[in-house]
Amino acid sequence: MIIVTSGAAYLDIDAYAGCIAYAEWLSLSLSGRPARALSSAALNESIPESFRRDLKGLDCHVPDGSEQFVLVDVSNHLHLDPLVDLSRVVEVIDHHPGFEAFWDERLGSHADIRPIGAACTQVYERWRDSGLLPRISRDSAQLLAAGILDNTLNFTGDSCTPADLQAYAALAQRAGLDWQWPEHYFRECQQQIEGGLEQALLKDLKVLEASSNLPRYFAQLTLWNGAGLLQHQRPLIERVLGQRGDDWLLNLICLSEGRSYLLTGSNPDSARKLDRLLECPGLDGLRCLTRPILRKELLRKGLALQPST
Repeated sequence: MIIVTSGAAYLDIDAYAGCIAYAEWLSLSLSGRPARALSSAALNESIPESFRRDLKGLDCHVPDGSEQFVLVDVSNHLHLDPLVDLSRVVEVIDHHPGFEAFWDERLGSHADIRPIGAACTQVYERWRDSGLLPRISRDSAQLLAAGILDNTLNFTGDSCTPADLQAYAALAQRAGLDWQWPEHYFRECQQQIEGGLEQALLKDLKVLEASSNLPRYFAQLTLWNGAGLLQHQRPLIERVLGQRGDDWLLNLICLSEGRSYLLTGSNPDSARKLDRLLECPGLDGLRCLTRPILRKELLRKGLALQPST
């Protein structure tokens, strides 16, 4: 048995879709050797209710101790799903920087960690390159398409590549998605976020090391229309993210406006960390960027900095 899984904190659509579609691909390509998409993590609001209700989801399986593991959309070995036995990980598919050397030493070419918009694009490429794409289920094609949309910020993010665009076009054709479908997807996600904002903030909260040169707690929300949410819910946001201290950052991505709002806590060090990364002055703890930016892009910038002196 091969178990395809991801990180411990939560599953976003990129991880969720990637695990499900890759388990399907493995089951086809390995001539009947079973593969299962499993996770013990909570699902975040990038996975709307209609997906959970109508599309193929995670499998049910109790590990017996003999499984091998494939990791999708995660390479930080300190934050894996608790069901993972690190010694039996046989493959990693990820697009987050920082742990390439760790996995290269253990897995070599079976660690596919590279800069690309979405892990779902990497999974799509397995389907394409194996010649099995005509056999992908409509559910998996739709899930992968959503993962690409979300992680490339509807193709406006800096991390978006031609490979992501090509993958989405092929998957949208397989799933029968029209040009209006992306806005429909993002609006449905926003409804879920607004209905449980506190939980949404905490589900997508990353704890970063000092080497990131970013605030220790980093939350991110992707909305279709987000300026009003920030205007009306800032006190709640500050209360929730301030529960663990004042060194935090929220990246509120507003796709219809084509920008990111970066809100920091009251710790002046948080603001200084952003000053080193961005040419965008803050006012009352808030920065308004002229384009959307993803957490992983800020993380790359932070990791590339020399340590503060």
